[in-house]
Amino acid sequence: MTKRRNRLAYSLVIAIVIVAGLLSRSSLGMHLPSFVSTYAGDTLWSLALYLTICILFPSARLVVVAFLTVAISFAVEFSQIYQTEWINTIRTTRVGALFLGVGFKWSDLPCYTVGCLMGVAGEVLGSIKNRNTIPNKATEGSSK
Repeated sequence: MTKRRNRLAYSLVIAIVIVAGLLSRSSLGMHLPSFVSTYAGDTLWSLALYLTICILFPSARLVVVAFLTVAISFAVEFSQIYQTEWINTIRTTRVGALFLGVGFKWSDLPCYTVGCLMGVAGEVLGSIKNRNTIPNKATEGSSK
């Protein structure tokens, strides 16, 4: 997909994803099924990263956005193996924990992959929907 993305639309979606991710990690998350409350936050984090990359690079090809999402997600996760005082001080803050995570978990890697695939699926399904839309005759012009 090389068509330029609508930054406003992606910004609205990312806001919804961020709210859902934060809610999944709040006290409301304990009302969700165990599987969802355990993995939703990491999956939505990766989806939010995917959408952020789409906003920053609206003309980037889908495969490039997907690659960057997985690469950055995995790099952040593997960076959690690195434990020194300065970075752990950052990680103790709410924002630091949200962006850098706290501790390495192998189970986060499939979550990041699924979050990225959700972004890819959303774009692919959106482009299929747009291709199947019937053009408005008023804006079509006269082709007779």
